[in-house]
Amino acid sequence: MDMPATDIDPDLVPVRVGSEREFDFLVVGSGIAGACLALKLANLGTVAILSKEVFLESNSSYAQGGIASVFSTGDSFEDHIRDTVVAGAGLCHEDVVAKTVSAGPRAIRELIGQGVPFTPNDDRNAEFAFHLTREGGHSARRVIHAADLTGKAVQETFRRHIFENKNITVLEFHTCIDLIVTDKACPDFSRNRCLGAYVLDEKKRTIHSFLAKGTFLATGGHGKLYLYTSNPNGASGDGVAMAWRAGARVANLEFMQFHPTCLFNPKAKSFLISEAVRGEGGILLSRSGRRFLETVDSRMELAPRDIVARAIDAELKRTGESHVLLDISHKGRDFVESHFPNIYRRCTELGIDIAKEAIPVVPAAHYSCGGVVTDARGRTGIKALWALGEVACTGLHGANRLASNSLLEGLVFAQFVHDDVASLWPDLKQFRTPRVPSWLLGKAGESDELVVVQHLWDEIRRTMWNYVGIVRSDKRLARAEARIHVICQEIENYYWDVVPRRDLLEVRNLATVAMLTVKCARSRKESRGIHCSLDYPFVDDAHFRKDTVLS
Repeated sequence: MDMPATDIDPDLVPVRVGSEREFDFLVVGSGIAGACLALKLANLGTVAILSKEVFLESNSSYAQGGIASVFSTGDSFEDHIRDTVVAGAGLCHEDVVAKTVSAGPRAIRELIGQGVPFTPNDDRNAEFAFHLTREGGHSARRVIHAADLTGKAVQETFRRHIFENKNITVLEFHTCIDLIVTDKACPDFSRNRCLGAYVLDEKKRTIHSFLAKGTFLATGGHGKLYLYTSNPNGASGDGVAMAWRAGARVANLEFMQFHPTCLFNPKAKSFLISEAVRGEGGILLSRSGRRFLETVDSRMELAPRDIVARAIDAELKRTGESHVLLDISHKGRDFVESHFPNIYRRCTELGIDIAKEAIPVVPAAHYSCGGVVTDARGRTGIKALWALGEVACTGLHGANRLASNSLLEGLVFAQFVHDDVASLWPDLKQFRTPRVPSWLLGKAGESDELVVVQHLWDEIRRTMWNYVGIVRSDKRLARAEARIHVICQEIENYYWDVVPRRDLLEVRNLATVAMLTVKCARSRKESRGIHCSLDYPFVDDAHFRKDTVLS
């Protein structure tokens, strides 16, 4: 794992306990949801954004495809809602879907006004100024994009505005250790309330208490739970694990979406081949050149991700091959280079000319549909703690995410959360934070066996990939639960004897989310959406058309 560059080796500097730092709002995470929210909250008060790495290093920055929203006369909110609900396999909360979809155009227009360089429409007579592409599961072209680097374009725009805003403080290389809640810090409170978080400043090796009137989890997902993933290193489930330890509920963690097409190349770590490649005519082929989706689904390459990922997984198991092929070369070089410049460039660097040859791809863990339970305002059930973006389970996605609803969710829930906070602000700003205990190092010492952390990290990811992957069974899940339980115990025993480090904090959180994921998966005795069980190969609406909630 990459560590921040400093003038001295940080491992030679002892960890110490620092001071309290107080802001009106504490936003944990610098992806699209957190960044968008911070800009809105800055109109109410002071905001601190905590980022584990540099501001731009998040899942959001790697999002290629785009943002789904209704802009053409051939499309409608009703169609977008229906596509989302169909993909969600009966578990979407339709009121949340309708609220999210109807808020999309406003959110996109805000981005256009802020200067996000979306790809213009090459048809000057078109009704909408920007190009709309189509992706799997969508019945119309409704995905606005900035070439094939949409997330990066949005994040760079947000970064410019955030770093110019005097009410926002960005703290890079700051890792949350745990939330500060009154149930643990001040048990005299009648209702559990979040007061902020204990935070490790990696560069200065200092643990601060960050206090705030409102705390917002925008920490992203937990794709690093799996051996093969499209996620960067930071996607370690921190928000879900911290919220769980603080007393929040979690739900639907059995629904981890596997993106069908991650580049299969030993030199390319976690590089995604966008959904839009299939949306623009890309064809999936076996190594022998057979279009295997023809016998799986009438929509073929435009079927939802779960169907395509399972079809690829079945093809790989049947043939014993390591990967399949995605071919867009028939569209011609000019089309490929103009529509997918980043994918073209990266593949060319690796010796693959996608304008004349197929791309080797394999499924990989992508985004979770579950997380911290919230309502449509982002409230978690713990007072003064909100969650938004991938860390949250709002009911939008149900049992499977519709492509490009992810960035949409982050943007519109930033607005929903802001509106809720604004309505509460007269009371929130009067709140006086009680005295909270500083982080207690006790007799914890520096670790002299860092290989333990790496070993546990690898074992968690291999266990989850082998036993809690695209296709599950009772036997596989039982094996996973037994092993993860032991790993959790090993980590807890190790954790309290050493001072906090980022890698240790992350592997602890991964283990917690792994255990919660297995518990969710074991309790769902059916196959629905992304959760596919060999023992229960059917949908059981009578018993399981409901969220899997853990308290």
